[in-house]
Amino acid sequence: MSTFDTIPQTKQEALVETLLRLADDRLIHGHRLSEWAGHGPELEEDLALANVALDMIGHAASLYSYAAELEGKEDEDHYAYFRDDIDFKNIAMVELPKGDFGFTIARQFLFSAFSYFLYQKLIDTVEDEQFNGMLQKHFKEIKYHLRHSREWVLRLGDGTEESHRRIQDAFDEIWMYTGELFDLDDADREAIKQNVFVDVTEFKGEWKELVNSTLEEATLTVPDYDQYMFSGSRQGRHTEHLGHLLAQMQFLRRSYPDAEWK
Repeated sequence: MSTFDTIPQTKQEALVETLLRLADDRLIHGHRLSEWAGHGPELEEDLALANVALDMIGHAASLYSYAAELEGKEDEDHYAYFRDDIDFKNIAMVELPKGDFGFTIARQFLFSAFSYFLYQKLIDTVEDEQFNGMLQKHFKEIKYHLRHSREWVLRLGDGTEESHRRIQDAFDEIWMYTGELFDLDDADREAIKQNVFVDVTEFKGEWKELVNSTLEEATLTVPDYDQYMFSGSRQGRHTEHLGHLLAQMQFLRRSYPDAEWK
């Protein structure tokens, strides 16, 4: 039975659900970024992408760790390595294959812009001291992720004919997955009532303003917001790409579940 069959009933359950949704987004996105290690377009960017990947996986680990503490799990490994794809709560955008460098930058910018506004609002709302402390720490790194990816959007969009075409194609391809950023389901609404999550639709206008102004400055065309939008990943309806990603990421840990680092 999927973990999506039930809606959180208590504040602790709502908090765990929020922690896992944030963590799953960042673990899967961090894994995709880690696939660039040794393949960046230049040495400095190779290191930058690796550092962003480490940041995001580190954010996920701390969020998982707190969820494990609340649920009485042994450690955070349970969530990363011993759940099936249907039980992951990440949005589809982050599980898509890494694509070319333009695709990676477009995704990083859209997700970082969303995270920037989300974490700002969460910090002002969340009363749980441990959770809020994590949010404040992670927010410092999210600001760098946004600045870094935005600079690359401008550089590629207003660069050569080839770089312009590639980053425009990337935004056009990924756009249908942006709608999920602002979807709210019953679990979100319960978490909002418990003051452990926020209404993401309240900052959608700010997100769109930042995205629009950045793409226009980069001489790019803003895709149609009214096109078909993919949905359902929070409820376990993922693309075929997540299963392949998890098979690679979880294989060793599942093969030797009792192994320990020495």
